[in-house]
Amino acid sequence: MHSTIVAALVFACVFGGVLAGMYFRRVLPEHHLQQDTKEVITLGMGMIGTLTALLLAMVTSTAKDSFDFESSQLRQTGVDLLMLDRALADYGPETRAIRADLRAAIKRRLQLTWPEQGTMGAVALESTATNAAPYRLIQSIRQLTPQTDVQKDMKDQALQQVSEVLKSRWVLLEGANSSLPTLFLVVVVCWLTLIFASFGLHAPGNATAIVVLLVCALSVAGSVFLILELNTPFSGLMKVSGEPLRLALAQLGP
Repeated sequence: MHSTIVAALVFACVFGGVLAGMYFRRVLPEHHLQQDTKEVITLGMGMIGTLTALLLAMVTSTAKDSFDFESSQLRQTGVDLLMLDRALADYGPETRAIRADLRAAIKRRLQLTWPEQGTMGAVALESTATNAAPYRLIQSIRQLTPQTDVQKDMKDQALQQVSEVLKSRWVLLEGANSSLPTLFLVVVVCWLTLIFASFGLHAPGNATAIVVLLVCALSVAGSVFLILELNTPFSGLMKVSGEPLRLALAQLGP
């Protein structure tokens, strides 16, 4: 489900909890709203609030680390591609066709994952062409027949580099397919709804209190939106930059 839709649902549930709390404040008998009862509610919701804050902080940190790792892995891929192209160039003119295939493969990856017009939705990280390209490169390099020790060293280096690129590719694809469990979101939203319902139960029914709680609900929904965006680094508003691959493509030799 799109992160914007999930965030909107979170906001609806949380602010709905506020309105429900305000409703129960009006309909509950007076002895249910005595000071000792309010203290029990405050203690209970404080415990749930602490658990929710710790859980959200942990998940946010994990999502940010995952996003940074994907970005770092992409930068390393750009370096590996440049080293691969350099090794093929040093091998000799026999690799001209392989290098052309390499440039074409990078262009396809950029067009597929980072289209010029951009998209907020999920992008197709896999296709028949992009899946087959690394293996065609490996086969083409393996079929080279070195005539000198230098060519043999360059062939070995090229095979090593293309293997690193292939490994990074699978790491990136695996990270891109990660997602938060639905049960986790349901539990967190239930906790947040209960907390905000207690706020509504204690809040006076004036415009200032309602606006403050509205802003708080928006902030909570924004935090969930941020977590979901960080957890999907190749789609949505916050995408891992494709600049490392564009720079690598620009630096590839003729």
